[in-house]
Amino acid sequence: MMGKQFIVSKKLTTTLTVTAIVGLVLSLVGYFAGGIDGHRFWANVLLNGFMIIGLCLGAGFFVAVHLIAESGWQTSIQRIAEAMGSKIWLGAVMIIPIIFGAHSLYHWSHTEHLDRVLQMKQGYLNMPFFIIRMFVYLGGWIFLFHNIRKVSLLSDTNPDLKLFNRLRTFSGLFIVFFAITSSTSAWDWLMSIDAHWFSTLYGWYTFIGMFANSIAVIIIFLVVMKKMGYMDHVNDEHLHDLGKYLFGFSIFWAYLWISQYLLIWYSNIPEETTYYVTRIKGFEALFYVNLIICFVVPFFALMSRGNKRKTDWLLYTAIVVFVGHWIDLFLAIMPGAVGAEHAHIGLFEIGLSVLYVSIFAWFVFKALTKGNLVPENHPYFKESFDYENIK
Repeated sequence: MMGKQFIVSKKLTTTLTVTAIVGLVLSLVGYFAGGIDGHRFWANVLLNGFMIIGLCLGAGFFVAVHLIAESGWQTSIQRIAEAMGSKIWLGAVMIIPIIFGAHSLYHWSHTEHLDRVLQMKQGYLNMPFFIIRMFVYLGGWIFLFHNIRKVSLLSDTNPDLKLFNRLRTFSGLFIVFFAITSSTSAWDWLMSIDAHWFSTLYGWYTFIGMFANSIAVIIIFLVVMKKMGYMDHVNDEHLHDLGKYLFGFSIFWAYLWISQYLLIWYSNIPEETTYYVTRIKGFEALFYVNLIICFVVPFFALMSRGNKRKTDWLLYTAIVVFVGHWIDLFLAIMPGAVGAEHAHIGLFEIGLSVLYVSIFAWFVFKALTKGNLVPENHPYFKESFDYENIK
């Protein structure tokens, strides 16, 4: 039973195909009926591309950090995170097209109209260097996690401890590379939309957002698979730990959410408040909805020990958090790239996101068919069932 492999059923394929078609139709209707201009089109490509690659990277970080720490509890669900992380290439395919929309997204790409501030940043913010950095990030992430996934699958047929040591080596390299590039890629793809503004916490804020979102999606995949008759080895203790992760990192996200503003406030840098002014005045309702969904809901929903152990409760909370972090990315991108008067959540935004998520889900489910659902030869696999969460 432990070595059970996942099979993509006709029902699952049909469901994801239908949702993808619905997403495509909605996005096309929204595009042609809503008069979507280049700024709004490319902003949505960036939003969804970054969301998908963020889910892959967050899951990859989940795998790598637990391998380095020689953690045991997560091995029973590790293959879900591995499957998500193995699709970094898919996220790359989805985000690379923003190169062609850079002129619509980034003011600094208009080299003929640069003010003094942007001229001083031109050594870093220029298209050739931007493209080079993008391919370095994507190439490094794909190469390192591909090796983690490859070695992990090899361990299904080979219990040699050398494979586990090799896993830890590649995980260490991934963590070091990711520690740097998670921040610099956030600067490049998101923060440079508002190129006159900067935050020393932006890389951390973006990373925690993608990691919390990845935990939410791992929970969604896990619960859906349990309802499909898989992952029956996962017990309340594993659910509890995932619930604690979602609870804890949602709090950490909120801490960084307010810390960015506080650093500007108590340093008395009024010119830096423009980032918040455009979001509060132009998107006031959404600005506070974002905080409620990403922090208040998981905080109260998962504060109780019992709630963390309820499968459906955890699933619904995870879905809410996922939607919240979509809104968080919307607020990070749209005000600077599109403007408050033109940006809103319409059929195009909803449809394109449904399409991207459906494609991502299908590829993850396909990846789950490539090996056993549990790494039984992992040296700490048995330990994952011999522990109990302290009350």
